[in-house]
Amino acid sequence: MRLAAARIFVADLGRSTAWYRHLLGSEPTAGGPASGYVVFDTGAELVLENVGDDSEIAAAALIGRFTGLSFVVDDVRAALLSLAHAVDVVGEPELQSWGGTLATIADPDGNQLQLVQYP
Repeated sequence: MRLAAARIFVADLGRSTAWYRHLLGSEPTAGGPASGYVVFDTGAELVLENVGDDSEIAAAALIGRFTGLSFVVDDVRAALLSLAHAVDVVGEPELQSWGGTLATIADPDGNQLQLVQYP
């Protein structure tokens, strides 16, 4: 078994697509604003999705939370410096007990992601 995709719910798909394009340094591989979702290939598919009016779960419950998703970088501090103009750092780099370093950033909707540097 392997992870096929992870979804992040957003309020403004166009704005979020531009932000994730910059963060990931890649172009979407599927979808678009008219589709209500965009897919990026990050090893597993990262799907940005608008919360539809017909959603059984309110947008406020899906948008603007900790996602549990981590992106590997060679150097957390260098990555934050290169992204300083584009990301909201909500957790400064912190050395972990297992030897790696984590920092937490937020996308334009407040969805939190982590940057991880392995030892």
